[in-house]
Amino acid sequence: MMKAKDVMTKDVITVRRETSVRELARLFAERHISSVPVVDDAGNLIGIVSETDLVEQDKNLHIPTVVSIFDWVIYLESGKRFEKELQKMTGQTVGDIYAEEVFSVGPETPLSEVADIMSTQRVHAVPVVESGRVVGVVARIDLIRTMIG
Repeated sequence: MMKAKDVMTKDVITVRRETSVRELARLFAERHISSVPVVDDAGNLIGIVSETDLVEQDKNLHIPTVVSIFDWVIYLESGKRFEKELQKMTGQTVGDIYAEEVFSVGPETPLSEVADIMSTQRVHAVPVVESGRVVGVVARIDLIRTMIG
């Protein structure tokens, strides 16, 4: 049974919160990748940023729906969600747009589990982590390569 360590990319490109959105875009374009792990100063995984996070900066802002009754204004949607959306759209650094929730695996994780994560969580790459540090990344193309031998 193949494991994450058998197919992962070991030369992992990572970014930090301080990385500019412009540099991130250049990285995606030049390296032909679609997501990058975000690490702290010690190299520990703290999140992931993808092309989708970058593209969201160009979408239309959705103003929360409100109902006004007498002198009260009632938000029908989460104000925090609106605030996060606004922050992503105006973000200048990776720290403004990255996702803190990241699905990662260990080097010994069977590829079937990695495929399950990619499918159910709708992610294109899964960081491989050992003792909190990123040691590799399994992307969808890595799984596809196993199908051809």
